Amino acid sequence: MPIAIEEILETIRMTEVEHFDIRTVTLGINLRDCVADDLNRLKKNIYDKLMRVAGEHVKAAQKIEADFGISIANKRISVTPISIITDGFRKEDMVEVAEVLDKAADELGIDFLGGYSALVQKGCSHGELAFIQSIPEALAKTRHVCSSVNVATTRAGINMRAVKMMGQVVKETALLTADQDAIGCAKLVVFANVPEDNPFIAGAFHGVSEPEVVVNVGISGPGVILRAVKEAPDELDMAQLSDRIRRMAFKITRAGEFIGKRVAELQNVRFGIVDISLAPTPMEGDSVADILKAMGFEDVGAPGTTAALALLTDSVKRGGMMASSHVGGMSGAFIPVSEDAGMIAAAEKGHITIEKLEAMTSVCSVGLDMIAVPGETSAETISGIILDECAIGIMNNKTTAVRIIPVPGKQAGDVVDYGGLLGKAPIMPVSNLSNKIFVNRGGQYPAPSRGLRN
Repeated sequence: MPIAIEEILETIRMTEVEHFDIRTVTLGINLRDCVADDLNRLKKNIYDKLMRVAGEHVKAAQKIEADFGISIANKRISVTPISIITDGFRKEDMVEVAEVLDKAADELGIDFLGGYSALVQKGCSHGELAFIQSIPEALAKTRHVCSSVNVATTRAGINMRAVKMMGQVVKETALLTADQDAIGCAKLVVFANVPEDNPFIAGAFHGVSEPEVVVNVGISGPGVILRAVKEAPDELDMAQLSDRIRRMAFKITRAGEFIGKRVAELQNVRFGIVDISLAPTPMEGDSVADILKAMGFEDVGAPGTTAALALLTDSVKRGGMMASSHVGGMSGAFIPVSEDAGMIAAAEKGHITIEKLEAMTSVCSVGLDMIAVPGETSAETISGIILDECAIGIMNNKTTAVRIIPVPGKQAGDVVDYGGLLGKAPIMPVSNLSNKIFVNRGGQYPAPSRGLRN
C-alpha cells in the first residue's frame, strides 16, 4: 500500500506536536560466520564484519531524518547471541568479545548494541554457564553493550537453574556499577518467550532464524495516542474508544514501516519488521501512564488500570496489523517506570506498586521494566520476581521480562536519576518475605499443558 503525501504531512504534525518519533532503527547482523578457535581471530572477525556491514547505518538513518523531517531517536545494532559465537571459550574471553563489540559500536556511532545474549530456556551448555557468569563484568566494562537471557518458553517451561543464576547476576552487575547507581542493570533483561526480531534495547538480538542482515524498526507514539484519547468524549463506549486508538495506531505504523523500508533500501539490505510498541519517554506528553489516566482514572494504579492497559495493547495491535504485514517484535505497550513521566509520578506518590505492575504485565507487551528497588534486595527475591514473570509468560503464551535495578545504598523512597531516555527511577519497596526454599528447588519448571500444541 503506497504512502500518500497527506499521510506524510500528518506524520510531520505528529512529530512536531505529539512527540512522535521512530524510537529505533536497529540493524540485525549475523555473526555465526565469525566463529573461530582462536580468540584473537574471533575478535578480529567480529570487529571487521560489524565495521563492514554497519558502516553506513547511521548515515542512512540520518539522511532519512533529513529527507522526511521525522526524528530517528536511536541507531542501533543487534547481533547473533554471543553465547553461540563464544561457546567453548572461557568467561574472561567472553568479556574481551564484549569489549570488541563496544569498540565497534563506539566507532560506528551506535548508541546501544544488543545481543550479548543467551537462550537457555531448557538448559545450559558449559559455554552458556560461563557466558552467564561473564555478564556482570562485560556490562561493567562497556558503555554500548546490552545483555539479555531467555530462561523460559511456553514450549519448554522454565530453567530454574538459569533463574537462580540471573538473580545473582543482577546483584553482581549492580555492585560492579554501583558508582553509577547500578546502571549496568539497565542494560540487562531476563526474558520468557523472547522474540527474535525485537528492535528495542536491552532485549534486542539477531535471532538464528533471521536473514544475514536486516533492518527492524521500533516506533514511539504515546503522545499521538494520548491526544486521540484525550479528545474522546466521556460518552464513548469501550468499543468506540478502542476504535479511536486503533485508527491512530494504523497511522503511526504506516509511518514507521515507511521509514524503515527507506533506511533498508539505502543500505541495500532487507527490511524486517516494525515493532509498534508504545515506548514512552520521561518527556511530558509522551507517557503510556497518561494515556491510561485519560481513559478515565484519577491515576495509574487505580482499580481497572489493568483492563485499560489490555484495551490499549489490543487496540494498538489491531491497528498495526491492519496497517502492515510486517508487524513483529513485541508490539503493544511498554510500562517502564523510570522512562515514563506518568509512571514516575505515580510511583513517587505510592499509587503504583510492583505488585500492581506485575498484574499489568499479564496484558502489556513485555514485563517489569526499569524498576529500581533497594540495594539490599536479595538475589533470591530478584529470582522470585523473575520466576513470577516467567510463569505469567508461559501460562499466557506471551513475552514477559524483568529489567530490575537493585541500587546499592538506596532505600525505598529514594530516587536515582539516570538522565536521557532512561529517566528518573523512584526506589520502590519490595517484599522481603523469604522464598529461598522454592527458588532453590532447581530442575525444570514444567511447561504448561497449552505448550503441547501439536
